[in-house]
Amino acid sequence: MAQNEDTPQGLAFAVTAYVLWGFLPLYMKLLSHIPPAEVVAHRVIWSVPIAGALLFFLGRTDSIKQALTSPKTLLMGCITAALISLNWGIYVWSITSGHALDAALGYYINPLFSVFLGAVLLGERLTKLQLAAIALAAAAVVVLTLDTGSLPWAAIGMFLTWGLYAFFKKSLPIGPNQGFLLEVLILTPPALAYLAWLGPSNHFAATSYDTWLLLGCGIVTAVPLIIYANGAKLLRLSTIAVLQYIAPTMIFLIGVFVFDEPFGQARMIAFPMIWAALVLYSVALFRNLRAQKATP
Repeated sequence: MAQNEDTPQGLAFAVTAYVLWGFLPLYMKLLSHIPPAEVVAHRVIWSVPIAGALLFFLGRTDSIKQALTSPKTLLMGCITAALISLNWGIYVWSITSGHALDAALGYYINPLFSVFLGAVLLGERLTKLQLAAIALAAAAVVVLTLDTGSLPWAAIGMFLTWGLYAFFKKSLPIGPNQGFLLEVLILTPPALAYLAWLGPSNHFAATSYDTWLLLGCGIVTAVPLIIYANGAKLLRLSTIAVLQYIAPTMIFLIGVFVFDEPFGQARMIAFPMIWAALVLYSVALFRNLRAQKATP
């Protein structure tokens, strides 16, 4: 049942998850010497025991058994698993190769892309404020493209994969925690095959430092997702919409002040345009929710 009011527990869960995601670049930067594909493989493999233990503790393993025997659910799980693995790969590459600001940009644009998807795929009518927000975001991408001579592919890849992942995730007929376990279970065979193919060049067990970092990938991947999934059920949509800006803002600040990534004139123009677009998006969202509440 949807939660119509915010709860302190839900707020604590959601803020914790977004703050953990905001600090994640600091951890991923420690893995800069390891290829992104290898990092993603370990994110998948070591997430399985954590997600599995949670469902076992909650007594919700039956739905996983049913999902694994349902061709339709498995197919949809394969789609969402492919999208989340691509998103993780782009994210890890962005952070470890000095493009954290592109990752932040992608996450900022994501809610606007979700609104666009709703209009294109679901026939939802866009308000003038929503149209203006999408136009501002598109203009910001144009500014960055003109400055560098190429599209900001990392940012585009981030919001495309995450937006489509969220869209198709709604079609999974199981809960978010069960869905996450299903996805990492689907991804585990190719992840193990890739690590086996790497052979001696696999960084796992090469040094104790690398081993512990790669083992930790499961914790930093699964824990925030599980915390968020439980918090989202205890908050209003409008609250979640505002809180989702925490993570990209932290990534942005870390990229500029910790990683010392260049913040040139084009970004000084593009990022305020994105922030203005998000203000318009938020205003449109609150108006829509207020109108729905006023309708008997």
